[in-house]
Amino acid sequence: MPLIAPSLLAADFLRLDKAVEVVNNNADLFHLDIMDGTLVPNISFGFSVVEAVAPVAKKPMDVHLMIVHPEKYIEKFVNLGASMISFHLRACDRDGLNPFEILDQIQSYGVKAGIAINPDVPVERLYPFIQKADYFVLMSVYAGFGGQKFIPETLDKIKALKAEAERQGLPCCIEVDGGVSPSNSGMLTEAGVDILVAGSSVFKSDNPAEVVSLLKG
Repeated sequence: MPLIAPSLLAADFLRLDKAVEVVNNNADLFHLDIMDGTLVPNISFGFSVVEAVAPVAKKPMDVHLMIVHPEKYIEKFVNLGASMISFHLRACDRDGLNPFEILDQIQSYGVKAGIAINPDVPVERLYPFIQKADYFVLMSVYAGFGGQKFIPETLDKIKALKAEAERQGLPCCIEVDGGVSPSNSGMLTEAGVDILVAGSSVFKSDNPAEVVSLLKG
C-alpha cells in the first residue's frame, strides 16, 4: 500500500486548517510545493506557510523544492521541521551544482533527501544517484501548476527506475507527483510507486477523506 501525500498547493488557503485536518486524520505525509517563479513558471508559498503548518502537523512534512539554488534554503526548511526534502535535477543543471553535494547536505541533518525530474528528463539520469538518494520524485505533469492531466508515460519510467535499482541490488523509493487520482492510483501502485502525491483530486473533491482512502487502494 502506498503512502499518500496530499499537496497543500491545491488546498483552500482560506480554510487551510481543514486541509491540515484531512492530512492528519487520513493521509501519511504533508506535501509542500515550494515554487520560485524562476525554475518553474509559478510562485506558490514559502517559509510562512510551512511555519504555520509545522506546529499542527501530526504527519511528516515532505518539502518539494522547485526552486533555483535549493542549497541556500535547506537548513531553514530543516529547522521548520521537514522530514523529507527533494530538489530538481534541473536546478543543478541550470547553475552547475553537484547533486551529490546537495544530497549530502540534506542527509547531514538527518532528513531524507530526494531528487525530482520533469517528464522531459530521461529517467536514466537518475541511475547514478540510486546509491545515494533516499527517494526519487517522478513528475507526471510539468512542474509549476496543479490540476494538470497525468502523463501515462510516467508508468514506464517507474518500471525502468525500479528495474535499474534491482539490477544494482539497492532499494528505491519512488514518489509520483502530478495528476494522481483514484482512476490511476492502482496502475501506479502496481508499477512500483511508494508515495502518491495528490492535490486537486483530494482537496477539490466533496469528500477528501474518501479520496485518500481510494488512493490507498
